[in-house]
This record gives sequence, C-alpha cells and structure tokens, in this order.
Amino acid sequence: MEVNLSQQFSAFFQSEHIGSGPEAREGHRMLLLIDYSSMLYRAYHSTPATVPMNAVHGFLGSLARIIQDRKPSGLAVCCDNDWRPQFRVDALPMYKTHRVGDLPDPVTPQEVLGREFLDALGLAVVGWPGYEAEDIVATLAHAHPGEVIEILSGDRDLFDLVEDPRIRVLYPAKGGIQIVTESWITEKYGIPGRSYGDFALLRGDPSDGLPGVAGIGEKTAASLMARYGNLQALQSASDLNPKVKAKLEASADYLKAAAEVVMPVRNLPLPQRDLSLPEQPRDPQTVARITQEYSLSNAVQRLQKALHELTALKARS
Repeated sequence: MEVNLSQQFSAFFQSEHIGSGPEAREGHRMLLLIDYSSMLYRAYHSTPATVPMNAVHGFLGSLARIIQDRKPSGLAVCCDNDWRPQFRVDALPMYKTHRVGDLPDPVTPQEVLGREFLDALGLAVVGWPGYEAEDIVATLAHAHPGEVIEILSGDRDLFDLVEDPRIRVLYPAKGGIQIVTESWITEKYGIPGRSYGDFALLRGDPSDGLPGVAGIGEKTAASLMARYGNLQALQSASDLNPKVKAKLEASADYLKAAAEVVMPVRNLPLPQRDLSLPEQPRDPQTVARITQEYSLSNAVQRLQKALHELTALKARS
C-alpha cells in the first residue's frame, strides 16, 4: 500500500471536482473501469474516521464526482475476489507477505457492504474467483477494443495497460487526478510509454513485496528500458555491460516469476455484462435500507444525481 495515504489522496476524495478535459469529451464511447479495492482503501485512509462507513462514504462521493466530470458511456466496478491470488504466491512466495497479519482487516466489512450497495444500485460489479481487481480491469479493457478506456486506480501496476490513444489511467494525486498516458510515463520515468511493466520488474515494488533486480535501481532500470525498450530485448542484447548482464543472469529466476505476478491477466473468461449506467436502482429497497442504516444519504444523493444527469444527457444526445 502507498505510504502517506491520507496526505496523498485527501485532496482527491474531498475535492468538488476531479478534473476534466478534452480526454473525457471526444465524442467517442468511453468505458470507465473502477479499481474498487484500490479506491476503497484510499477512501478509508482519506475520509475522517468519524464519518459512518467512511470508506464507502468516501468512495461513493468520489464515484459521483468522476461520473460528473468524465461522463462515461459505461462503467464497471472491478473487485478483488482474492487480494493475494495463489497463482501469484506460487510464482513468487514473497508477494504481499508484508501485508499478511493476524488482525482482521478493518476495511473488509465496508468492502462487502459497498459491493452490495453498488449492485443494488444497478452498477456492474465484476469479480472472478482467485483473481484481483487489476485482472478484471485488464480483461475488460481488452474485451472492448472499440472503446476508449479510462481506469480509475491508485495502483501503478495498471500503468502497464496504458495504450495511446485508447487506454489511460486516472491516478489519484494531490489536488485531483493525473491522467496517465504513454507520453506522461515517458516524461515521468524516462522510459517508453509501454515499458512500465518491465521497468517495474527491474526496479522492484516494495508495496507488493517485489525486490527487483539486485544492484539495479530506478535510474538504471529507466536507462535500460530507454535503450532496449522491453525486458526480452534487454536480456537478449549482445552489447550489454558485463556487470548489468551478470546482475540480470543472477536474477533470471526472479524475473521469470515476477512477470507472472506484476502483469495483469488479460484473458479471464468473464461472462457478458451490461456495463451501461442505470437509470433507476435495480433494488430500491436495498439501496434505501443501506442508505438509512449507515447514514449515507448525502453521498448517495450525490451519486444518484450524477447518474440521473448523465443518463438524461445521453438520452438527449
């Protein structure tokens, strides 16, 4: 998990508007994919604990704002059905070991409640046994090749999916969101826009327990990706510095295993779902019950207003 979460994301969850621009208004059909688990945890850390069901409250408020500002044609809430999938642990046993503890996760009850509420509202809530939200996002992004895809997530692993001009990530940052494109990745990290996944393998990612290649830090990883473009070309290069080559060879097993861990799965057999925005709640009684029981009326009213305004706009266009 990111450090200093409350400072890094509080502006995002408390701002009146997330930020918009021509990217959201190109006249093309745009599918918005929400990394539910990532955004829920950030809402938990960014919304005061005195607010009832603070993670759900903050998430619903951010969802209302992004619907208002980005105006998607369709939306899917993508969930972790397993936050530490066995296939990733089998490939790399150190994966997320630092997050395993004896105490119950305080966000879990809110995660379950939020799913129930979003489903009752009529939004597509999508998960798959044994996989993380990032795998759902990746699969849906590649199952809709004719649509512009925007991904709301605080997980940089999803930068690997960025593909100009079709797929971009909306990454929470101070003051709003950063629209992550290939050009932004190049400017930020000094690497080709589609090289982030291999760059992360080399550099490592402490938030997921990935050590990276010993002796290759962020600057060296960036320079190698800038020169060779991807990990396969790097490992097969004939002009590698002998010291770098030795480090890569020493970490060959790690690199092979980590590739299964870092790269989101893009081909899950997800069933067909209607991803259109609901005009009316699917289950009004459940929406009303949860809203009243957990004092969510303000956040729910904002979200329902955003949905109503957008569906009315789509009907007129």
